[in-house]
Amino acid sequence: MTTSNPSLNPWPTEVRLNPGRDILNITFDSGESFALRAEYLRVESPSAEVRGHGGGPRQILLGKQDVKIAGLEPVGNYALRIGFDDGHDSGLFSWSYLHKLGREEDRIWKEYTAAAAR
Repeated sequence: MTTSNPSLNPWPTEVRLNPGRDILNITFDSGESFALRAEYLRVESPSAEVRGHGGGPRQILLGKQDVKIAGLEPVGNYALRIGFDDGHDSGLFSWSYLHKLGREEDRIWKEYTAAAAR
């Protein structure tokens, strides 16, 4: 018998974009809910543009505070492609990555703002 562990394999039960298109609300089967800001999602995109092409250094994106979410597209049963109104749409946000972004938002955002201030 296989049992599911929501903390290891978080599964979304609801994904909703707010009317202002600047907050993605996501609830997981663990009962956890997160309101992820578009700016946060954009600067933490798992795309090569942000993570570094070919293993290069991570890019710190600035000036994304007004970015909006232009679209959401499910990818298989494992991820969400988030399109932003600045034209970026190449990051695939896995459910586990979105869960991590929600759970660790304070730490991740603090690291981003420290790096952006350098």
